[in-house]
Amino acid sequence: MLHKLTAKVKGASYSFVRNKLPKYCHRSRLLSSIYYGVFDKSFAREHQAVLAGRIKHVEEASQEKGNYFLMVRNTHRLEKGLLMRPRRAVFAKEYIGETMDNFESIWNHKEISGNPQMKWFYDVLSSYFESAGTDPDIEKYQERFKKKVNGFDTAMARADTPVKAVPYHRLQEQSSHITFEEFYKLTRQRRSVRWFDARPVPRELIDKAVLAANQSPSACNRQPYEFRIFDDPALVQEVTKYPMGTSGYGHNIPVMIVLVGNLDAYFDERDRHVIYIDASLAAMSFMLALETMGLSSCSINWPDVEEKEVKMEKFLKLKTQQRALMCMAVGYSDPEGMVAFSEKRPLDQIRQYN
Repeated sequence: MLHKLTAKVKGASYSFVRNKLPKYCHRSRLLSSIYYGVFDKSFAREHQAVLAGRIKHVEEASQEKGNYFLMVRNTHRLEKGLLMRPRRAVFAKEYIGETMDNFESIWNHKEISGNPQMKWFYDVLSSYFESAGTDPDIEKYQERFKKKVNGFDTAMARADTPVKAVPYHRLQEQSSHITFEEFYKLTRQRRSVRWFDARPVPRELIDKAVLAANQSPSACNRQPYEFRIFDDPALVQEVTKYPMGTSGYGHNIPVMIVLVGNLDAYFDERDRHVIYIDASLAAMSFMLALETMGLSSCSINWPDVEEKEVKMEKFLKLKTQQRALMCMAVGYSDPEGMVAFSEKRPLDQIRQYN
């Protein structure tokens, strides 16, 4: 009797917190914050991850080893200054100091040879100092740059990509000849496949698709995501259990991929959603690239459920500032398996001009 009464009270309390209290709390930001801070912990993990990411970003930016994400962001900012029309004679004074601090630290600790982003840092900074107007502060940083990279030009002369990694004019002869009709056919060809045959998936094909995904747009080129790829059958079956939506077909998935977001790519909470945006852009390019090589995929939603978050965190050995974003099944489709028709919304429901 007591057990039933306790269960009834718990049920009533849960119903009140989930269904009735929000009707009052949603009316203001303060009450909404109190609701999610006291009564509902749905955002607790995200709050901690965002804060941990920001602190790690700030601490690395001030430490001896430098912050790689910050260096990428600032190099991209310099590029935007270089391609601006009209270009200002003097620009980037507010962040060239921290850029050089991080460049020097990263230059000391990162592998230079074979890393295209190190060449990009070098080339953009070289172009910046060559084109910067007369300014005593910038000249001071230019001298630091010359001392740090002394002799690097000789190494670059032997590089596989001697072309300077700086802003350039797009050339017609470098354009793809894919027509819209062919591209649209590819987008209709891509469907979520849940039935795969037993053929193993070559890793080189997955790597090619990741390379294509790597060309996707990303806020300040930071690319705050990782592809965690599992093709060991035991591990595939383990990770397949964690997301919802794999029931009934998870046993036949050959390759399982988890996209992970890194919140330490950002110095401010304003960018907390960018891991989801950038990873989604990359995921779409990845899936289309798979189709061109005869492979199929199924994007699998990752539910923000604490019990599942804990399991995925342990399985992937995630750090506090990292979050699982989505999963993907990959393999060769079974010709006998069907796919959902999934009719899409008409154009006039998803498009509005001005």
